[in-house]
Amino acid sequence: MKTIRKQGFTLASVGLFIGATAGMVTLEGCDDAPGGNLCGPCGSVIEGNVSISGNAQVDGFFSAVADLGKITGSVQADFDANIRGLAEAWGYADIAGAATIDASVVGDLMGRIRGEIMGSIEGGITLAYVPPRCSANVNLAVEASAQCEAQAGCDVEVDPGEVSVSCEGTCSGSCEGSCSGGFKCEASAGIACTGTCSGSCDLSAGGACEGTCNGDCSAGCEVENADGSCAGRCSGMCTGSCELTAGGSCEGTCHGTCEADAEFDCNGSPPTCNGSCEGSCSGSCEGEARPPSASADCEASANCEASASAQASANIECTPPSLEFQFNLAANLQGSGSAEVAARAQFEARMTALRTRGVAILQGFAQLGALINGQVNGEVVFNPTPLARIQTQFSAVIDLAASGEIDIAPGRIACVVPALEEAVQVLGSVATETGGTIAAQAEFSTQIFAIGG
Repeated sequence: MKTIRKQGFTLASVGLFIGATAGMVTLEGCDDAPGGNLCGPCGSVIEGNVSISGNAQVDGFFSAVADLGKITGSVQADFDANIRGLAEAWGYADIAGAATIDASVVGDLMGRIRGEIMGSIEGGITLAYVPPRCSANVNLAVEASAQCEAQAGCDVEVDPGEVSVSCEGTCSGSCEGSCSGGFKCEASAGIACTGTCSGSCDLSAGGACEGTCNGDCSAGCEVENADGSCAGRCSGMCTGSCELTAGGSCEGTCHGTCEADAEFDCNGSPPTCNGSCEGSCSGSCEGEARPPSASADCEASANCEASASAQASANIECTPPSLEFQFNLAANLQGSGSAEVAARAQFEARMTALRTRGVAILQGFAQLGALINGQVNGEVVFNPTPLARIQTQFSAVIDLAASGEIDIAPGRIACVVPALEEAVQVLGSVATETGGTIAAQAEFSTQIFAIGG
């Protein structure tokens, strides 16, 4: 079978395919569909219809490129909408209607918001924050690898839903091997936690609270309820419950998530791995997820693994962060008159908008940074970056097709050539057009943490 030829993964080389294959293009019926002759219109990488080549490995890379373009575009659009929505909520119509949302516009908006906040509170403001966590889509990697091997004629012997992956990073889940660097236990019913507790800490007997004390505070409560009970930071001893949104030590019973460096008892069961797994990981993987072969003997397994890994890298998922502000209202907002009540309601609504839109912006910042720079919360988690990995592996699969190691039927070449052109266009746009958004997201992150001191 004749295949396409490639001289480097560029628009110029794609153009060579058109001339080289012009005499091969056929649309002669549908008897051999879907693998050979073309039935119906071609798919499109830009539109996300990626059943293009009839080869699962090649189409898997088209899918990775399409997903990368769609996800980065969505994050950019959401960021723009959230900044405009935040400006509208705080009454800054000039920013809400700005032609372009860039780092300078974001800095201007956050400076204005900070000024209003400081004029509406007494004392300082505390920010409790739990950062997002980003991981490759493990299930997608396993399913894509199995489908690719099945189409290559291999005998797929395992259920993709039950297979673990090799995780080059942090495994959060079950580790079939040696786990080091951290363990985690979800204990909503309560557990004695010697590490870090995220959730609620029962301090019925009293103890130090590193979060928000709800109950009695022996000294130094930052926020008090009308009945005198504490509802904020407590520098003394707290008796009641301690809300550890950002995590902290718990001298009582932890209701939530307990994390520790050493393995511990999780209410009679072993804790899950929350670190490096020297083996197979079933759960989320903060790093490259490499699926195992779904067939005991499959020559296509290595190539299918690369395609599946690229799809998983393009579909990085990030948990939303937790973002809470703690403060005391200024005296002019604490009265019972109609003007004070209206002003207080307006300020609280604006702070709610800052929190909810801030969570979405910071989650998008983590996802876009992970995809483009490989960084999450200032640390390199994906190396090489998903964008670089997809670029490199996609170029490699075209080389394989050009050498004849991957068959693409003549009837499909008429679709593959324009799809390659679209893939180059999408990857180029992602590489060049996301920098401005990342810079603006970084400015928002810097400014919002500055508000919390």
